[in-house]
Amino acid sequence: MKAVIMAGGYATRLWPITKTKAKPLLPVGKKKIIDHIYEKLLPFDFEILVSTNLRFAEDFREWAKDKEVEVIVEETTKEEEKLGAVRALSEVTKGINDDVLVVAGDNIFSFTLEGFVRKFEEEKKPLIALYDVKDKELAKRYGVAVMNGERIVEFYEKPEKPLTTLVGIGIYALPEKVVKMLPEYVRGERKDNLGDFVSWLVSREEVLGYIFNDNWFDVGNPDSYIEAFKCYMKSYIAEDARIDETSKIIEPVVIEEGVEVRERSIVGPFAYIGKNSVIESSDISESVVFEDVILRKVKLWRSIVDEKCEIRNLELSSSIIGGHAKIQRGE
Repeated sequence: MKAVIMAGGYATRLWPITKTKAKPLLPVGKKKIIDHIYEKLLPFDFEILVSTNLRFAEDFREWAKDKEVEVIVEETTKEEEKLGAVRALSEVTKGINDDVLVVAGDNIFSFTLEGFVRKFEEEKKPLIALYDVKDKELAKRYGVAVMNGERIVEFYEKPEKPLTTLVGIGIYALPEKVVKMLPEYVRGERKDNLGDFVSWLVSREEVLGYIFNDNWFDVGNPDSYIEAFKCYMKSYIAEDARIDETSKIIEPVVIEEGVEVRERSIVGPFAYIGKNSVIESSDISESVVFEDVILRKVKLWRSIVDEKCEIRNLELSSSIIGGHAKIQRGE
């Protein structure tokens, strides 16, 4: 069996941050989103392929340097050019004569995959990971499964009126037979996302559902990113970080190398401060601050600030600030 991490999207709901950073490479604590997925795949000794796009190819190759993965690049650089998930998967698996485990690259989950893989190996039928979101309004955002026992009898992508609250969570085990069906699917004029492929597959094959519990986050928007951050964050403070005696750190936090925290600042809980940033007379919590940022007299809550920004005399809540911005209120 081979494993494929799908990481070729452009994450438009997290723009402007993801215009320059691939979503799977965003930090969650000291690790990146994709690290959490990669570590869940390691126990199986599968060959691991990462499917990404040309814009972020070098970033993924840098991430993969110390890992046993192969990075496969689709020749696209922007949202309008992207192949789509099913077409990209079809390209990645071309020539593979094996079963395939597919994991979306923006998933974060606390459960292991051992039971899922074991179930697939016993049944050798397409197996779709499901999660009960317990809310039909929330279910509208996802692919929704209707079950008869273990079998998925209907699957609707983002339905207006969900029949259940069991949603697909971007983890699929596909037998070789189904992998060989991908080119047939993408040759048609069909919607090119994995949820619609599952709908198509359900009408042709016996497809099973596997319901997971514990924590799962689809990092699709700033709120879900921050919530995942809070759930998985473990404290790390670089040895060379300079924190003066008037400032306070409330763990868990990640404070990277070269950071300065000074003049009665409060950092944390659940704050990430990127390399060489300066936090002065500021209060930062439940937020992500990338490298080379200067914050002076700023109150930041549930917000994301991209690299090389300078912000002064401001309160920001539930905000995303793009890279290189300079924002100041008053003197």
